[in-house]
Amino acid sequence: MSSRTTLLIIDPQNDFCDLPEDWRGTDPLRNASLAPALPVGGAHADMLRLAALIDAGGDGIGRIVVTLDSHQRVDIAHPTFWQTGDGTDVGPFTAITAAQVRAGAYRPRDAAALPRTLAYLDTLEQAGRYTLMVWPVHCEIGSWGHNVHPAVKAAYNRWEDRRLGVVQKVTKGSNPWTEHYSALQAEVPDPADDDTQLNRSLIASLDQADRIVIAGEASSHCVKATVEHLAQHLPSRRLDKLLLVTDAMSPVTGFEAQARAFLDNLQRQGARLTTCAEVPSLLQADA
Repeated sequence: MSSRTTLLIIDPQNDFCDLPEDWRGTDPLRNASLAPALPVGGAHADMLRLAALIDAGGDGIGRIVVTLDSHQRVDIAHPTFWQTGDGTDVGPFTAITAAQVRAGAYRPRDAAALPRTLAYLDTLEQAGRYTLMVWPVHCEIGSWGHNVHPAVKAAYNRWEDRRLGVVQKVTKGSNPWTEHYSALQAEVPDPADDDTQLNRSLIASLDQADRIVIAGEASSHCVKATVEHLAQHLPSRRLDKLLLVTDAMSPVTGFEAQARAFLDNLQRQGARLTTCAEVPSLLQADA
């Protein structure tokens, strides 16, 4: 069996998928339908195509790595952390800067957290990659939303059963003091938390493959950040081994230009753009 191709699936979780009603299940405590916290338009269809790709790829897939966004309920990028200067709630999709916090427009609910929060925002803004965004509470550890899209899970379970292999799960985001879009490094690494540092061992192991097929959600954020770190730190510098499956990823609404710029930039660096329909023929040649 081939080990030439690694399939890297980034955050294929319920909370990121625009699941139809009959895919959601029921919350027994509220007797109401479960709902994704941060659904990305088109993600459900992406995951159905990805599941079919896994089945069609068969033994041409030598390894599968799945990353899982894994947050605490109280997190610096969740509304539970923040309030306005007059004590009212801060809604999701609010961008917050260090200057706004210093001016009193926003503040942590825990007053003692203010110095560390300002230090974080200053460091984040100096890096120039992102402004802090308050997202809905999502991918909370232990929740339904944290689970993998059921079609993708079923497909990689079939792969595991057939090969007697194990899909590697990589969690990220459990440190509540830093955003962690990339599966390879937090936006502001915490010196006291190794899990926020650059994951060189995972990068090196991915680089052992001849081909890294990449899919997941969302192309504007977690896919983008992960692949950018991978491209930056890949020991072989062989960016031509990166295959971005463009119809197995979608952007957060309003961030379409960011996703497009990311794909264009990676293609200029040597990565290849492909589709779910095109990948299986490459994988079958490896089987």
